[in-house]
Amino acid sequence: MADMEKKIIYLDHAATTYVKPEVFEVMKPYFDTEYGNPSSIYSIGRSNRKAVEDARISVAKSIGAAEPSEIYFTGSGTESDNWAIKGAALALKKKGKHIITSNIEHPAVLATCEFLQKQGYDITYVKVDEEGLINPEDVDKEIRPDTILVTIMMANNEIGTIQPIKEIAQVCKKHGVLFHTDAVQAAGNIPINVKDLGVDLLSVSGHKFYGPKGVGMLYIRKGVRIESLIHGGHQERNRRAGTENVPGIVGFAKALELANINMEAHYKKLSSLRDRALKGITDRIPYTRVNGSMEKRLPGNLNISFRFVEGESVLLMLDMKGIKASSGSACTSGSLDPSHVLLSIGLPHEIAHGSLRLSFGEINTEEEVDYLIDALDEIINKLRNMSPLYEDFTKGV
Repeated sequence: MADMEKKIIYLDHAATTYVKPEVFEVMKPYFDTEYGNPSSIYSIGRSNRKAVEDARISVAKSIGAAEPSEIYFTGSGTESDNWAIKGAALALKKKGKHIITSNIEHPAVLATCEFLQKQGYDITYVKVDEEGLINPEDVDKEIRPDTILVTIMMANNEIGTIQPIKEIAQVCKKHGVLFHTDAVQAAGNIPINVKDLGVDLLSVSGHKFYGPKGVGMLYIRKGVRIESLIHGGHQERNRRAGTENVPGIVGFAKALELANINMEAHYKKLSSLRDRALKGITDRIPYTRVNGSMEKRLPGNLNISFRFVEGESVLLMLDMKGIKASSGSACTSGSLDPSHVLLSIGLPHEIAHGSLRLSFGEINTEEEVDYLIDALDEIINKLRNMSPLYEDFTKGV
């Protein structure tokens, strides 16, 4: 135990991942020797332009896009979400101002929809079941003549639930409505083929699958018209202004390529670690519950609630033991409010407050999982012994 406490045990891969050495290696030249602006016409600029276009070809292949021209590089998954939703809303406002989303989306989607609502758009929030799953029939029922866009995430960042994206896309196609999916958590963890899924718009972020931060991608199916979000230069075929982040783009493409190559082994290892943690925790710690679907779930995600404790206290005590975890989305970690995702699946406030998100990665080991189980057993017992609510519960008050 003492030796393990001296090392960092990182269990927050849903928040971000490290950059793999192979990814860093392909990025390095574009920081020092190959530093030209891709818009320049001299050789060092042209070589950078080729690097960007080669990356575009690679990414298109990785997600099954029909053409590389359907791939647009951005600064983040958040930007991609904003561009997809605002761009569609502006382009189609003469047709209608109704947008459908879910009540468990990432803040990048929810905040964008709230912004549009203030601009006169009508937003419908489809509810999820107790496992966090959306019924495509519920989406179908909400579509109206003035519906212009449906935006539903592929996999939830907190509870790992994987949505029936292909079925929802078929519903949207039947009604002639654009469909966007936030695939930020899904990319690198489960296969993505945009042609098979039938989506019109798809967002991804590089730092979720061992690529660099500060680079994302938006897939825009050929023939789909959305307005630009960022104006200025002629980059990204006049649709996304700003000098390209060449090292980031090259690293993004390499990381996604590696993720596709290693996906089967990645899925097997992470799901094995997750299941080991789940069994150990639930066998040793009573009054716990798993949040989200176990059948339709990202391989490395485990979201678990402990009754009679506060999640923040658990996180701080885990940190003291070298374990880095989360209580939910890193984008809302400054909030004291319980997770909107957990409330949406029916958890009461007091149980939602006692939740922990563990997201495993390729660097984690079975030894680390066993250390985590021991640490949580000790921490939860200590916190419960200080809780008057737990004392009353054990006394049957």
